[in-house]
Amino acid sequence: MLSNFLVCVWAVLPLFILMLIGAAVKWKGLLTAEEVSRLNHMIFVVCYPCMMFENLYGADLAQAFDLGLILFGVGSVLTVCAVSIPIVMKIEPSQRSRGAMIQAIYRSNFIIMGLPMAINVYGRGNVAVTAVLIAVVVPLYNVLAVVILEVFRGGKPNVKTVVKGVVTNPIILGAIAGLFFVFTGIRLPAPIETVIGDLSVTATTMALVVLGASFSFRSLERCRRNLVICVTGRLIAVPGIFLTAAAAAGFRGVAFVSLVSMLAAPTAISSYTMAESMGSDGELAGNCVIFSSALSCLTLFLWLFLFKNLGMF
Repeated sequence: MLSNFLVCVWAVLPLFILMLIGAAVKWKGLLTAEEVSRLNHMIFVVCYPCMMFENLYGADLAQAFDLGLILFGVGSVLTVCAVSIPIVMKIEPSQRSRGAMIQAIYRSNFIIMGLPMAINVYGRGNVAVTAVLIAVVVPLYNVLAVVILEVFRGGKPNVKTVVKGVVTNPIILGAIAGLFFVFTGIRLPAPIETVIGDLSVTATTMALVVLGASFSFRSLERCRRNLVICVTGRLIAVPGIFLTAAAAAGFRGVAFVSLVSMLAAPTAISSYTMAESMGSDGELAGNCVIFSSALSCLTLFLWLFLFKNLGMF
């Protein structure tokens, strides 16, 4: 029991500490809101692709590509989205808030919170399965977000724009580059491998610090009810239902931890950016990111501890 407890603490505690450091950085005024935004964009464009690349580069694709895991992951996302739509439409009359709520419930922060947690459990270089799942699920997140936000603001999704956004996503480009080297067997020069590895390590650290520095508690009076619904759905209902189903379906080891990383992670930071840019309820979306990220340090630990004791990994 104690060893299981420690495994779960070591998986989540570093994420929490890094976010606390980010919050302290903001409190001391070391970064402005504009600098935080620019840093976040730099990490997304430069560091994330390297992290995706490194986790696939040199991997055994036969072991990394788990079709059953990918189908379960995709099916989970589509099911959560499909179930959320009628529920949200029933309880929330505002079209502007509906899109933000649905996105907050189905779209997790798989890369910033989920992947580092999987690495903390299994070690860097041992989570190629997780990286492949990310390469499939993240584009799906993006496509669904564009469609949902566009529909709920009364527009019609532009297929060309959606496709372009997916294929030019830096994370997807990093995954494609990693898969290219896996298929061809080409090795990069050692100095280049070192640089990519260093940037990959930087991605996790900086992204969590910047996430902590992004915390800004907006007015809760207007959106308190919807915030509780979204955070509860994201951190409790979704992982509770689908991780139980994953355990029953026989997923174990790194495959199961990959699903915990995807299903139990907090609301994606990019959901706020997209909600703001597409005329949705940006205030609600931002609060969902902030509160789910803070509370996920506890809920992620509890889900890991529960399923570790049940022998799932």
